[in-house]
Amino acid sequence: MKPFTPDELRAKANQIRRRDLQAVFEAGAGHIGGEMSVTDILTALYFNVLRVAPQNPLDPNRDRLVLSKGHTACVLYVTLAERGFIPKEEITTFLQPMSRLNGHPNRTKVPGVETNTGPLGHGLPVAVGMAKAAKISGADWKTYVVTGDGEMQEGSNWEAIMAAAQFGLDNLTLIIDHNRLQQGARLADTNNLAPIAPRLEAFGWEAVEIDGHNMDEILAALSHEGRTPGKPRGIVAHTNKGHGISFMSDNVAWHHKVPNAEQYAQAMAELEEAAQ
Repeated sequence: MKPFTPDELRAKANQIRRRDLQAVFEAGAGHIGGEMSVTDILTALYFNVLRVAPQNPLDPNRDRLVLSKGHTACVLYVTLAERGFIPKEEITTFLQPMSRLNGHPNRTKVPGVETNTGPLGHGLPVAVGMAKAAKISGADWKTYVVTGDGEMQEGSNWEAIMAAAQFGLDNLTLIIDHNRLQQGARLADTNNLAPIAPRLEAFGWEAVEIDGHNMDEILAALSHEGRTPGKPRGIVAHTNKGHGISFMSDNVAWHHKVPNAEQYAQAMAELEEAAQ
């Protein structure tokens, strides 16, 4: 697939946000705040970075993407649909009885999903195993994993970070959706990890900090050009929960709140205006 320009990626991300908003509103459930914060990252990955083939989702030479913050499954489904892995019309079945589009992604049901996620702190350890497997077999495919910042409080992540440095997994990229909020509270009020980048560097990683809503910065950080051999890369993406929607932005209440009809209309209008 021909790479998208940054402007095309921004337009695609806005389109994905609108469809995600509609799906959560119609389903009456979801995790809209964290989905809005991670949309730009997923859009850049699926439309400009990942070497994947929707017509052959199990291609052994594909790149792997693990969405460790699996509660934001809806935006992953919308992105996979836009990329051609699943029919776009299937998004209407999100959370419906017998639908394969559950509240957390399932690799045995949804093409393009690499591993089941939801229990936070599991995705990065799995991704380390994937990256190590590629090294052992001499394969050149890359592994990417997206976590939340609250999720990084889990000790399993730091064990995985130590292992990745020990094994020299320079084929592994961790993107932390650093929106500063977790369920029910701010990161600063629970177990504050910030600043995160120095912690990654202390564990032997290469770390960069970016604006997680700036496509140029996202693409530059995800590039494998100029990376330090033998070091995994950690990208601390500074984002806003509920990004693009004024009353949701940086508001902890929107972790899994669902907009009412009036709020939905306002949110959709704001996203449509941003697309113009």
